[in-house]
Amino acid sequence: MEKYGVIILGAGNSSRLGQPKQLLMYRGKTLICQMAEEAIAAVGSPVVLVTGANAPQILEKLCGFAIEIVENDHWIEGMGSSISTGMKVLVKHEGLTGVIIMVCDQPFVNAALLKQLMDQQIIAGKGIIACTYDNTAGTPVLFANTYFDALAALEGQEGAKKILQQSTDDLALVPFPLGALDIDTAEDYQRLLTGQVLADDN
Repeated sequence: MEKYGVIILGAGNSSRLGQPKQLLMYRGKTLICQMAEEAIAAVGSPVVLVTGANAPQILEKLCGFAIEIVENDHWIEGMGSSISTGMKVLVKHEGLTGVIIMVCDQPFVNAALLKQLMDQQIIAGKGIIACTYDNTAGTPVLFANTYFDALAALEGQEGAKKILQQSTDDLALVPFPLGALDIDTAEDYQRLLTGQVLADDN
């Protein structure tokens, strides 16, 4: 039986936003709680949240969630270090078919999209299933367990995109136009709250 885990990347310090993006409110929930709920709804467990900057404040908002939390002491080095940190926890769970890596600031990610990635992996028979938006492939992205070692070896600023670029023959895509919005600035957040991003997409 296919079994997937999820790693949620939430270690950044949101320097361009000026406040922890993980704790921004949308539709009555913080973004980090929303992502945790959607991940649990999609795979059950294991769900691993990687924290770093602002870890104490984020942990306060996650009481009761059935997820594993690991703090990346080297978060400032970049996304690669957070993926590696999350993988070290995830691989303790045996028998996983693959892992979905997602970030905390794509507010339109939901369980249905994550399940679509898993379904597409079975249909396409590819080792990597990535979302596509704005003429790029990105998160959420699913990696088969054959890529676990490569993910665990990532360092510094090199995120999983490096592996995508090296494995185009083993890649399938799922359209996700709303994935283009991630919350990096106050302007991004305002567009989200006013529904402007939805208007733009239509």
